[in-house]
Amino acid sequence: MATAKKKKAVSTDELDIQEKEKAENQEAPVDEPGNKKLNIKSFLQNKTIVALLVLVLFIGAGVVFVKYFGQKDIGADAAKAKVEKYINENLVQEGTKATVKSIASEGSLYKLTLMVGTQEVIGYVTKDGKLFFPQGYEMEKSSEQNSSEQKTNEKTAAENKTEVPTVDLFVMSYCPYGLQMERGIIPAIEALGNKIKFNLKFVSYTLHGQKEVDENINQYCIAKTQPTKLNAYLKCFWQKSTGTADACMTSTGINSQQVKTCVADTKKQFNPTETDFSIDKADNTKYGVEGSPALVVNGTTISSGRDSASILKAICTGFKTQPKECSTALSATSPVAGFDDEAAAASAAGETTATDASCN
Repeated sequence: MATAKKKKAVSTDELDIQEKEKAENQEAPVDEPGNKKLNIKSFLQNKTIVALLVLVLFIGAGVVFVKYFGQKDIGADAAKAKVEKYINENLVQEGTKATVKSIASEGSLYKLTLMVGTQEVIGYVTKDGKLFFPQGYEMEKSSEQNSSEQKTNEKTAAENKTEVPTVDLFVMSYCPYGLQMERGIIPAIEALGNKIKFNLKFVSYTLHGQKEVDENINQYCIAKTQPTKLNAYLKCFWQKSTGTADACMTSTGINSQQVKTCVADTKKQFNPTETDFSIDKADNTKYGVEGSPALVVNGTTISSGRDSASILKAICTGFKTQPKECSTALSATSPVAGFDDEAAAASAAGETTATDASCN
């Protein structure tokens, strides 16, 4: 005769343990104070964290590859050459040169100290020369700390002091932010007068078509043949986004024939194009110019506000002894970006423009 299977008795203690394990396995509420549950959606929306995760995964993958499959080490010199070639052909703008200042072995990677223009950057490359990591993050530090340290290379004062500072402003003639910087700098250079040497220069490429190539050459020649009339011409040029060059030369008393002769000679000498505006190309490379505008004082590329007061302060850091003109009270309000007619239209439409953007 079949017998019934005897059911095992469960003690009160065992029930308590089971209930405890069940409670521990349950998911804690996301919005509960102090809860450390990872919000995946928020995590993926944080681009900085994603970038860090990708970097860590790549490095981790490299370590696993080396450990289990081996990795060909092409050597420090070959890795250096490969990185320089890749960056200069793919990652930097024309006119900016990247070089590897130093290279050292760190585990399965080479650590690189790169000079990109005038900026120093730390990067990594796998020893087989196949993966390049433009940046490493110290995970003991917050993203804010890392970001702050990246900005330490930005200069706010001229490193060299002279009796008569040389001030170079690099722009694109149709870049709204270049025009914004011109609006801000002209009151400063007018206040300083012959206490400084001011040069309007041009970024080594253009973004606004053939009209920008032509106007860059036009302004270059005005500065070259009739420099005392450049500021007046620029103030007139800012007023309308089309058809202003000839009218402004007439209204400011510029000898247009001298400009035309200079334009023809300049085209023959430099053959400037939209992608290779070569007139000031050497200085673009020398100072690490990466867009419009770029302010250089005595050879130091300076990060400055675009209001006249901030620009005056930046320029005056180049003096050995600052003259009384450095105390001139100028506007601390950032000028509008772009041409007057475009700025007025944007204002009427309720649009705003960034005060620290650039054309690059």
